[in-house]
Amino acid sequence: MVQVGTMHVAALTVCLALITAAPAFAADPVQGEWVTHARNAKVRIGPCPGDVQLMCGVITWTRDPAVGQGKDARNRDPALRSRQIMGMPALTGFQRAGSGRWTGGRIYNAKNGQSYDGALTVLPDGNLKVDVCLLKMACQVQTWRRK
Repeated sequence: MVQVGTMHVAALTVCLALITAAPAFAADPVQGEWVTHARNAKVRIGPCPGDVQLMCGVITWTRDPAVGQGKDARNRDPALRSRQIMGMPALTGFQRAGSGRWTGGRIYNAKNGQSYDGALTVLPDGNLKVDVCLLKMACQVQTWRRK
């Protein structure tokens, strides 16, 4: 008969717990840095700072450095018009709808100061399908590429 010490049982229990929890720690395919459809900006997507259950994205690069250093002058909220474009939230509040699929978020366009409903889906080819919708009816589909 083999005797197993309590220390071995505890170590085994911890290992099994980590193995079964591993998928919860794995990054979702939507996470990473993406080049926008127009190829004029990059957006880094990851868990939202205030709620890691949601996905958000910030602008990390603009083709025109003057734009990146510029201010969010067209924002409808006067209090936000002085924020810099670089580092500004462009995607907020996306909720998980499956691996590589996030819905219910908002996409902000600094060019016109408007926010739109959106959905994000990682495609089989590795690109990101970005649905930008006005009133959840009229949608424009963009394809973003991983940096």
